[in-house]
Amino acid sequence: MTSKTKSWLSSRHAGALAHISSLPSDVGIGNLGQGTRDFVDFLAEAGFSHWQVCPVGPTGYGDSPYQSFSAFAGNPYFIDLQELADLDLIRRSEIRVLAELPVDRVDYGKLYDRFWQILTQAFERVEESAFQLEGSLSLLRFIDENEYWLDDYTTFMALKRRFGNRSWIEWPRQFRNPNSDINSLLSLEDRLEKSRHAFYQYVFYAQWERIKSYANAKGVEIIGDIPIYVALDSADAWKHRDVFLIDEEGRQDFVAGVPPDYFSETGQLWGNPLYNWDLLAKIGYDWWIRRIESGFQLFDILRFDHFRGFKNYWVVPSDAPDASMGKWEEGPGIDFFQTIEDAIPEAKFIAEDLGYINREVFELRERTGYPGMKVMQFGYGHDDNNVNLPHFFVPNQVIYTGTHDNDTTQGWLESLEGEERQLVYDYFGLTGYPNADQIVVAALASVARLVIIPVQDLLHLPSQSRMNKPGEARGNWQWRLNGEQFSRLVEEVAPKFQALNQRYHRIDDHVQRDFSAPPLKVVDEAEGEEKLSGAAM
Repeated sequence: MTSKTKSWLSSRHAGALAHISSLPSDVGIGNLGQGTRDFVDFLAEAGFSHWQVCPVGPTGYGDSPYQSFSAFAGNPYFIDLQELADLDLIRRSEIRVLAELPVDRVDYGKLYDRFWQILTQAFERVEESAFQLEGSLSLLRFIDENEYWLDDYTTFMALKRRFGNRSWIEWPRQFRNPNSDINSLLSLEDRLEKSRHAFYQYVFYAQWERIKSYANAKGVEIIGDIPIYVALDSADAWKHRDVFLIDEEGRQDFVAGVPPDYFSETGQLWGNPLYNWDLLAKIGYDWWIRRIESGFQLFDILRFDHFRGFKNYWVVPSDAPDASMGKWEEGPGIDFFQTIEDAIPEAKFIAEDLGYINREVFELRERTGYPGMKVMQFGYGHDDNNVNLPHFFVPNQVIYTGTHDNDTTQGWLESLEGEERQLVYDYFGLTGYPNADQIVVAALASVARLVIIPVQDLLHLPSQSRMNKPGEARGNWQWRLNGEQFSRLVEEVAPKFQALNQRYHRIDDHVQRDFSAPPLKVVDEAEGEEKLSGAAM
């Protein structure tokens, strides 16, 4: 691997984790509008140079961003409807029905019933095929430049609508194989639906480009998540059957998952299609290269989710009741990453190397030079020599207090019992009622060059604000910042973390800011004492 890859994370930085759906808006879900620009402003004021989001693809049943209808498309729910209203493509009275939705969570059921009708009306009011949003290329040019994935995706979505949103493996036989003359089977309504979805993607990408430019101008880089697997019910699995271990009828002998771990005693049975790595190697990993190139249209840095699966991955029989009955298979290894780097030499990656990592996976990550990950909440409860403790950190790492899959750090602290509670309290100098700030400060003070803090931990919110519980199919991905919480971010958190990020040298010298804010103080609610947070170390 080249030295360029090894040196991208060369100075100290900090950032926040907040998915687009969690950001403020008055339309039932966070979007690429003013609420997101306000959040970017907060990041810059707080001295954060990185913003991490979950995957931004279109979601289906279960609402998980890790189970998307496309590895390339964007989620239309994130479209800023206000811009379309300003262009008279939507009437403001039509948007008002979304203002009735909750502001502290996403009600996906009600959102689905109302949102798509509004977007459809916007499309029907577009009069010219050469429609162009300000500062962007035209709709026709967007369609032409993204033909590789866009035609397949729009066809897939049109057919899903025709067949009652059922998975493609349940479609009539002639529609299951897109390598036949699928276009000759499309009705006029199918073709109209294709045009609708092409329009939605055009608006999404145009708006995202502006948000990314806005963030970059503020000194903020966006970290995107690239899941290792795609959903079975996706345009990718439907179209690129040869890339996956799926037969012509959509059957799979084995599916993806992970063995028993911290999150589940029986493992996690994901059910995603497995890759045909032998074929991918023969074609130079072309599909993956295109996928990553598409990712860098949206993000400055990409995180390889489930990095260990590129060395060896867990294979589970498709009829198994859970993931405990799986076995390890060999992944593509360093050849994959070398090919990616040869094709995209300036790319910046993070390796999500969590879980029980063996020597081979560790050595693969070392050879790539990618920074790995550590999670503060995993410091105790695994073993006596845990690499997630700050005194084991190394510079080329990204440290998280928690991820989208963890409890909030405040909720985690409050849930601790017995010996584990005592170990955590002793290590971080906690007494009485715990405060998540002390864990956050320990991460910022560490030697690791990048620290990412979930926005819930910036506000030390309780377990009710958790984003996802792995293994639970319902109730996830709904949490949102409400107005009061966002006000606290702007008024209290920004000056506090501006001071902290300077204290721990996580702000570039060339970024001029006012660092006159007082030091963060942590209040021991049980004893009523007040002490400098630096004492947490």
